Amino acid sequence: MDGSRLRDDYVTLAHGGGGKAMRDLIEGVFTSVFRPASAEDQARLTHAALAEPGAQLAFTTDSFVVDPVEFPGGDIGKIAVCGTVNDLAVGGARPLWLSAAFIIEEGCDIALLRRIVASMQAEADAAGVQIVTGDTKVVGRGSADRVYVTTAGVGVIPTGRDLRADTVRPGDVAIVNGVLGDHGAAILAARGDMALSTDIRSDCQSLSALMEAVIAAAPGTRAARDATRGGLASALNELATAAGVTVEIEEEALPLRPEVRGMCEILGLDPLYLANEGTLVLFVPPDQADAALAAMRATPAGQGAVAIGRATDPGGIPVVMRTAFGGQRIVDMLVGDQLPRIC
Repeated sequence: MDGSRLRDDYVTLAHGGGGKAMRDLIEGVFTSVFRPASAEDQARLTHAALAEPGAQLAFTTDSFVVDPVEFPGGDIGKIAVCGTVNDLAVGGARPLWLSAAFIIEEGCDIALLRRIVASMQAEADAAGVQIVTGDTKVVGRGSADRVYVTTAGVGVIPTGRDLRADTVRPGDVAIVNGVLGDHGAAILAARGDMALSTDIRSDCQSLSALMEAVIAAAPGTRAARDATRGGLASALNELATAAGVTVEIEEEALPLRPEVRGMCEILGLDPLYLANEGTLVLFVPPDQADAALAAMRATPAGQGAVAIGRATDPGGIPVVMRTAFGGQRIVDMLVGDQLPRIC
């Protein structure tokens, strides 16, 4: 459908009522862009990778309530695709299919929905995944904040891949693919509460191609995490705790933009805990670290890849940082969140 029957500028409760208005919204905004293979209530999935002996399905789901829904470097649609694709990719899966469900507030601008959907499809195309099924619901004014998105993703883990946090061993090298904290800083600036003027853009991007390149170059890759809510610090704590090791990182090795560092200093934030939406940390055996770095730097998402530390024998503290002054600092997990609604 080309959406020609949709004449409304704003979403009304009628668009969630199951009748012609809902059909016009779905066809005019969603299925005209996503183009699912059928009009059934379920997607029917076939792929040659499913027939490979020993292959595993990977399945993940996530919800997105980011505020604002459009921000420098992305929007709620792009982040929904990237977040779900990345959750699959860091586990070694090749992402294939996504579902997308929308909770839409009465009065939401239909032009905004069109931009979000177009952004989702563009990112899905870039990541090589298909949005194959979905749902819409409309709630009354004040019951949501314009639009929330829930995505689920399915991918295939090829035979022989086994990326798990508990496989990290002492001596393994910790690598990040790029700068830290850009997403959290961009969201904070976009909200306008602090009257901050900055050109920082979210790092929101899909990481599936980067992960494939790393695994091909460094087949001994142990584990990876995308450093989203809770930032790098939380991702490292999760990996270290699962593996029973201590991770030592070097403050001077951490890739931070001066603008992000400066914003954190002004506001009393710690960049280690700022959210990212296109940054991961992974562990590889020391003899494969150079190959992993080279492979990452050869991809658009990994040009800023650097080694930031290594796993060591357990010392009772999951993560410690050697500071620029030569001391050590415990890098613990946050109890709460420095900045809510960042994804």
